[in-house]
Amino acid sequence: MSRVQFETDDGVVCVSGGSRVCVSGFVCGSSGQACVPESEGCTDASISERHVTVSFTRRVECWEIQQAQKRLVWSREQESSGQDGPLPLVPGGYVVPRPPFFRPLCTKLCAVSLALGTEHAVLLSASGAVFTWGSGSHGQLGHGHLTSQEEAQVVEALWGVQITAVSAGGWHSASVSAGGDLYMWGWNESGQLGLPSRSVEEGKLRERRTGDALVSKDLCVDSCGFGNADLDANQAEEKNKDDVFISIQAFPALVDIPQVSEIIRVACGSRHTAAVTGTGDLYTWGWGWYGQLGHDTERSTDEPALVKYFHSRDMCVGDVVCGLWNTFVSAVPEKPSSHTE
Repeated sequence: MSRVQFETDDGVVCVSGGSRVCVSGFVCGSSGQACVPESEGCTDASISERHVTVSFTRRVECWEIQQAQKRLVWSREQESSGQDGPLPLVPGGYVVPRPPFFRPLCTKLCAVSLALGTEHAVLLSASGAVFTWGSGSHGQLGHGHLTSQEEAQVVEALWGVQITAVSAGGWHSASVSAGGDLYMWGWNESGQLGLPSRSVEEGKLRERRTGDALVSKDLCVDSCGFGNADLDANQAEEKNKDDVFISIQAFPALVDIPQVSEIIRVACGSRHTAAVTGTGDLYTWGWGWYGQLGHDTERSTDEPALVKYFHSRDMCVGDVVCGLWNTFVSAVPEKPSSHTE
């Protein structure tokens, strides 16, 4: 087993190599890297800021890791049904990173994967249907309203669409269809849905005004002229007033990425999103304050943009996982024959 399961806002990652979990980042009050001996022989692992959950053939355990002495805080014997999905799914329910840890789940849902957001959950069933529950304050449940839902409810807007992957962010959700289409819903404050965002546009306008102010100073020194730069900024502001922005998208929206015909993976962070295309390219969008978009800038964007790092190095991206404020990518060198007919 070798995969990244989950990350936290402290940069803690959980990487399983062989059959043992290793964590790196801010753990036990200090930065560094360490292995979790209690995970020896595990088949799956998931981590949060304070706890690591490890699954074994016959049991699942949750350990507290933010103390010098790790402490077992919860465990449960389990019988594999042969249809169990990856963590946080366990037989009969799922595990959350806070007490009481175990939550029951109706077996009729036939879950194959489950994504946990900050306050909501997105489940993919064996039939390809999507179910959500939890807080709906930002439209993250996809039911067309902002109310919360205690029980799992099917996302009717996706009914009839064969979904193959789901993800949950801070307050937004995403799914990928069998045909490679990307659907997103929820909060779009930072453009994380790939839809027009007012805050992103206002950020562009502030940058434009700052740049124009510098240009105006140069013009004044050279020829005492101010008019053109101020006029450009005012025109941009007037255009900004007429644009249509989306703060909350309470129904799933089809996200169009120019020149991309197929999406195969999607991952949601707190306020950013990453997607892998069928050709092995990586696109990211949303909040970029910590550089989590990988575009060599801290700017946010509401338009899916190619991460040029991998493309320029002829690397093929196979998978992506988003932490709250960071992004992890699995990539391999592209085969020379991949571009030949």
